[in-house]
Parts: sequence; C-alpha cells; structure tokens
Amino acid sequence: MSERESMEFDVVVVGAGPAGLATAIRLKQLAQQNSREVNVCVVEKGGEVGAHILSGAVIDPRGLAELFPDWKERGAPLTQPVTEDRFLFLTETGSFQVPGFALPGCFTNHGYYTASLGTLVRWLGQQAEALGVDVYPGFAAQEVLYTEDGKVRGIATGDMGIGKNGEKTARYAPGMELLAKYTVFAEGCRGHLGRQLEARFKLREGRGPQVYGIGLKELWEVAPEKHVPGLVVHTAGWPLDSETYGGSFLYHLDNRQVAVGFVVGLGYSNPYLHPFEEFQRYKTHPAIRDFFAGGRRLSYGARAITAGGLQSLPKLTFPGGVLVGDDAGFLNASRIKGSHAAIKSGMLAADAAFEALGAGRSADELSAYPAAFEKSWLHEELHRARNFKPFMSKGLYTGAFLVGVDQMLFRGKAPWTLAHAHADNETLKPKTDVAPIAYPKPDGVLTFDRLSSVFVSNTNHEEDQPAHLTLKDPAVPIVVNLAVYDAPETRYCPAGVYEIVREGSEPRLQINAQNCVHCKTCDIKDPTQNIVWIAPEGGGGPNYPNM
Repeated sequence: MSERESMEFDVVVVGAGPAGLATAIRLKQLAQQNSREVNVCVVEKGGEVGAHILSGAVIDPRGLAELFPDWKERGAPLTQPVTEDRFLFLTETGSFQVPGFALPGCFTNHGYYTASLGTLVRWLGQQAEALGVDVYPGFAAQEVLYTEDGKVRGIATGDMGIGKNGEKTARYAPGMELLAKYTVFAEGCRGHLGRQLEARFKLREGRGPQVYGIGLKELWEVAPEKHVPGLVVHTAGWPLDSETYGGSFLYHLDNRQVAVGFVVGLGYSNPYLHPFEEFQRYKTHPAIRDFFAGGRRLSYGARAITAGGLQSLPKLTFPGGVLVGDDAGFLNASRIKGSHAAIKSGMLAADAAFEALGAGRSADELSAYPAAFEKSWLHEELHRARNFKPFMSKGLYTGAFLVGVDQMLFRGKAPWTLAHAHADNETLKPKTDVAPIAYPKPDGVLTFDRLSSVFVSNTNHEEDQPAHLTLKDPAVPIVVNLAVYDAPETRYCPAGVYEIVREGSEPRLQINAQNCVHCKTCDIKDPTQNIVWIAPEGGGGPNYPNM
C-alpha cells in the first residue's frame, strides 16, 4: 500500500507562476459568475509564491487587464510606466543608437511598465487565495499520475526527508497524491514533468525543435543622479561576436532600482563561451558602466527562456491535462516578453476546463483550448514574430536587416515561415575547431564571480537529499564532454554547479547541486542530453525577493 495520502480536486495546477495562477484565478472567476463550485489547487516548488520567478521585466499589461480589468484599483504592483526606449548596437569601444523611427514595433514599449515579475506574481497569488484557490508553496510536483488506460489523473509531490542514498531520515514525510479531473502544467521553461509528457504523448511530433536562451540578471540600487525612472535600454553586439545570438536589457524601475541582464541564445557553437562572463563583461562597456557608478548590487539570478515561437509549440493537450505558459513555449522572443502570453494561455486553458467540468467530463482532451488559442490575439502576435529567431540565427547584421524587412515591410505577415535548423544541444563545435575565450577577472564592484553571485540569489538546498541533477551515464562527462568539448557544462552553468576535479591523473565531474538556481540550462545544452534536471525537495533553490 502507498504511504501517500491523496486529495481530490477538479483542477490541479503545477506551478505558481503567471500562467498557473491565471489559470486558477480564471477558473474561480468563472465559478463565481456561474454560481458553481470548482475546487482548484496550485502547487509550487519554491519556498513561497514568487521565490523562483525571474524576468527582465517590461510588462505588457494586456493579459493582466483581461484577467482583472480593475487591476489598477486592486493595487497591482505596476507603477512605473516606460518613459523612454533606447536600442544600441555596441562595438568594443563605442555604440550607435538606432533612431526611434527605425525601430520595429517589437522594440517599442509605450504603454508598458518596468516592474518585478516576482512581485507581480506574489500579488497574483494573493488574488488567487482571496478567490478560494488552495495554494501550496514548498511542494514540488515530482511525478505524473496516470489512470490504468494511460490518462493523466494528477500528480504526486516529492517525499521530504529522503537522504542522499535514498534512505528515510528523521525528517521523512511522504508526498501527497493530488488527483484531478484535469491537470494544468505551468512549470515554466523546460518543466521536468512537461518534458516527460511531451515524450509520453508524442506532443512534439510534426513540430519544430524548441530553442532557448539563458537570461542572467542582476538587480541594482543606483545613485540618484544615475536613475532615470522608466528608461528601457536594449543592446545587441559586443561582447558577443556577430555570429552569436544575444543581447542585453537595462530597465529603470522605481525606488532607484535598475534591472540589468544579458541573454545568450543557447544555440551558440563555441564551447568556450561563458554566458555569465559575457554578462559581466557587458557591464564594463563605456555606454553602460556609468549607470552603475556609486551603486550597489542587490541580487542575482538566472533562468532559461523558451524562444522558438509559434513553430516550436508542442501539441498543447493530452488526455487529462494541458501545457500552459513557458511549459509550452508561449514567449515572444522578438519582444523579450512572455508574462502577458503566459496569463492569456492560462485563461484560455481555464475556459476550456470550466466548460468541460460543466458538461460532466473529466480526463479527456481539452480541445477547446488550442482551438481558442488559434483564434486569439496571442496566436496573432506569435504569428507576426515567428520568423524573428530563425532570422537572427543567420548572424547579427544579416539577421537584424532581415528582421527589419520582416517587421517593417511585411508587418510580420510574410508568406513564409522559417524553421529552426537544430536543437540547441546539437550546435557545439569540438574544442579543436575553436579558440578559447579569455575573460577578465572580476573587480568585485561592477563585475563579480559566480559563487558570490549565487550567494545573493539566496539559493539553498537541503544537503542530505538525492541529487536533482542526474546523469544517464556517469562516464559521458569525461569521455565525451571533456574529451570533445573541454567540459562546456563548467561554463554554461551560471551558478558554478559543474566542476572538473583532477585527483591524480583521473579527472571526474563534481556536481555542486547546492548552488543550483534551477535555470535548466544544463538540461537543455548538454551535447548528448545526458544531464537530466528533476525537481529537488520542495522549498529548495533560489529565493528571489523581487526579481
């Protein structure tokens, strides 16, 4: 007999991000409007709602306004409107600002807000609880549960208090089975259960490969004279070479805070490229560094983002459940925005689930969800942006020209859709084909090392637990990754999790799982897909205050 107790709900939502909370809120709103009872549960692996949320962010309030038309009166934490857009092309020593008239619409942010997505998500969590949603932070969904005929019937949270070797410790508490008529997976980018569901139900058949970026971010408090509330700065070019996709963001929030970050497309080819070091180097550019003079860094974090767009979306439904938000890939890479899309996808899924529950259905496919998506403004928006990432994979200058033609001449409605040529794990060149990259040492004032950065991310895991960074074959890191690519995992990880240790003449891979900020980059970029990220014990990971 299973030790796990079970609870039954109409709908279980995995992940308390913008997509998951929007799903739960919309279900409760519909129930109130129709004088019905719908039981909704949200589980969140972070120690509190918002703890694992990291985004730029410039927030388009369109999705929020549909969810809560009175969001301003309710006190949603969007208070700093964008006041100015700047887009710079950087060279090593100089910069060129693109005139406003030459900027495609995807790079203009009038009517939007600079904000902390984590703070907004915490507010959404409060709204959900006020509507009667059961929100359980600190519980990681570890397993998908199925009926005998293979339909999803819910999830099981992970056991607590399991030791490194699989033994039950004094802290042991079994997980819970949360059973539902429908289960909504809103885990964010590269969700570990979403990945399993894609494989089990063949959700990617006939779809393009998903492609990703890694976003690294710091939050700064800057000197009063350096603060320009509402200023939005994006850059392309240096420090990356012209063949590597990426760029930066620098958003002036309120209260003298500035969010600065760097995104590197994970389809890069040089195994010596170090995204974290590229970010640190970017801050030293003459056009950028002055913003931080006299300021201090408050926090750091990193997160992978889905960037494939419309042609990379998997099938969204399967018997008993759906994918929403970044678990599916609803992010507009051209705008570097996904929160409005996440909210909208959650609302569409909620509409379909509510209709099905009202008809007495359960555990079937919510086909009304993808049908509604195809008729929505979200589909239209992603369709306009669908060629952005494929164009930019052709290099900075060629790609920028083609994006300009696509967005300004064709308005995103060109009669062709480009495909993504490769998954990101397939693009690394052998170490013998490339030159190493020399990075400057951090100064501890403007630039920093990874370990001190992880410290200000408030990352922590219970040390006596099974590894959540798993290897299919423990030999591969040495016989393949080190031998062919010079151990790229020691560089693409933004938290110093992976380390090659040489004891005598025998190298081995050491995994410092305590440092993991749950960005999922290793799960994406590992050349042979030998690294598999799974959820650690609930409550572990970063604890971002307002990222």
